[in-house]
Amino acid sequence: MISTLKEIRYAYGFEDVAIVPGMITVNPEQASLSLEIGDLQFPIPIIASAMDAVVSPEFAIQLGKMGGLGVLNMEGLYSRYVDAADKVAEIAEAPPSSVTGLLQSLYQAPIKETLVAERVEQIHKSGTICAVSFTPQNTKRLGPVAVEAGAHILVVQSTVTTARHISRSYHGLVISELVEQINVPVMVGNCVTYGATLELMEAGVAAILVGVGPGAACTTREVTGVGVPQVTATIDCSAAREEYYRRTGRRVAIITDGGIRTGGDMCKSIVAGADGVMIGTPFAQTEEAPGKGFNWGMAAPHAALPRGTRINTGTKGTLHQLLLGPTSRTDGTQNLVGALRVCMGMCGALSIQELQQAEMVVAPAIATEGKAFQIAGSI
Repeated sequence: MISTLKEIRYAYGFEDVAIVPGMITVNPEQASLSLEIGDLQFPIPIIASAMDAVVSPEFAIQLGKMGGLGVLNMEGLYSRYVDAADKVAEIAEAPPSSVTGLLQSLYQAPIKETLVAERVEQIHKSGTICAVSFTPQNTKRLGPVAVEAGAHILVVQSTVTTARHISRSYHGLVISELVEQINVPVMVGNCVTYGATLELMEAGVAAILVGVGPGAACTTREVTGVGVPQVTATIDCSAAREEYYRRTGRRVAIITDGGIRTGGDMCKSIVAGADGVMIGTPFAQTEEAPGKGFNWGMAAPHAALPRGTRINTGTKGTLHQLLLGPTSRTDGTQNLVGALRVCMGMCGALSIQELQQAEMVVAPAIATEGKAFQIAGSI
């Protein structure tokens, strides 16, 4: 008899599942797509990733005026260089053989508190909601600077986030203390487990980013082996949200972050339990994106162990086409809001929370269901 030391459960990604239509259908235009983070509300549940090639201050303003939210990375080039746009262009134009070294070099410049304040003020003065991102080690020092300048949401983001961290160093960031000290909603990420999500909610956060390893520019799973496919990760974390809501009556937003390429992926995220999604590469493919057809993960410049790479995403269309259309593309990569509305209509859902109740099934790869010619680009 073989002794079992560890059991492995199957985890599902976007390609492994499909959404079951509802018993009734509704007019897609009647559906409400709103996302709430703390006391802030957004007309569409789509957030742009805190990546230098995706969100500049100008991009955050444009997206905000369309109903979404762009998160500006305050440890990126925009807080290190006055001429950040030139540095972004330099990375985009670098040959593949030298781009990682260039990333490591450019991101060694010190973060300037004056630039943090200036970037926040630029977004704030436009009348759009300003969200900024820091890593845990810099949040205590720079978070108050951003909030004082007018930031509406503070995002604390690392590859893996937990409420407890063991270290021999000085007193580090304690999420519960941060929430008490910062008078704006705090979003944290990233995590993929029920237990970590529940503890972070108990610390008082307003939203949690779900996803480790799935992004197009992320190589965490290749480098470290760590990660959970997004559908399973979202189901597990949203289960913690429901338990926390049952205990407290306070609802914390679950945001699926990474690996979303199409409207179908976004819809599956919400059916799995997400209240909204964070997207990087599809935004990088818009004409307005600062990376001009390139994207790179914010772990790519790590001085000792890069966990990301620059990718050539190409440019597919405008920001308006990506979110609202019109589009002639048949692969689901544009008019994401339209795709979500149609899905809600098919499932009989008038709100995001109602769509979360839709049934999902394990499905064979789409190529086995008569789509081989579509995938091959023959039609």
